[in-house]
Amino acid sequence: MLLPLPPGDFRAYLFDCDGTIADSMPLHYAAWCAALDEWGCEFPEELFYAWGGRPIADIVATLNDRHGLAMPVDTVVRRQEELYERSLPDLTAVPEVLAHIEADHGRIPFAVVSGSTRAGVTASLTTLGLLDRFEALVCAGDYARPKPDPEAFLLAAQRLGVAPADCLVFEDTELGIRAATAAGMAAVRVPAPWERLTGVAAWPA
Repeated sequence: MLLPLPPGDFRAYLFDCDGTIADSMPLHYAAWCAALDEWGCEFPEELFYAWGGRPIADIVATLNDRHGLAMPVDTVVRRQEELYERSLPDLTAVPEVLAHIEADHGRIPFAVVSGSTRAGVTASLTTLGLLDRFEALVCAGDYARPKPDPEAFLLAAQRLGVAPADCLVFEDTELGIRAATAAGMAAVRVPAPWERLTGVAAWPA
């Protein structure tokens, strides 16, 4: 099943990775909980989804501030990624997004624009057998200002050689949609996991 797209003759598709291409958010959350539990830090699930699209190092730093902790950011980031990679055998693609990738691959160029590290994005796409579908990967560390700043999307358009107005963004987070809009790009929102299961666009009770 294809997601309904906004009107336009788009010359490139830009995809977020986690929660958009990869149905990885539940796996990431489990990895976050396990990594943070080692430091006695709580991370409510609702907050995890609300912070979707933020770089993982920024998440650790913000949790430190909120809880008065001093978790070493790089250590926690590496631990979260290690635990997530252990769960990769359970990873699947988001069917509605995969349908667009399969339908339009080879017709227009694709890029991934993610707040995750390049290693994390590469691991997810490799597991799904999709890494070779993307002409460019723009990941944490490639840009200075994270979503909702448009920098990452503008960098992806530049790398593909396509004007921002000719790009369509696939995103599952509010931060990502705001970044796409700020970049002058049309966007399509990918439903969250519970929305795809229930058809209800709200946080589950």
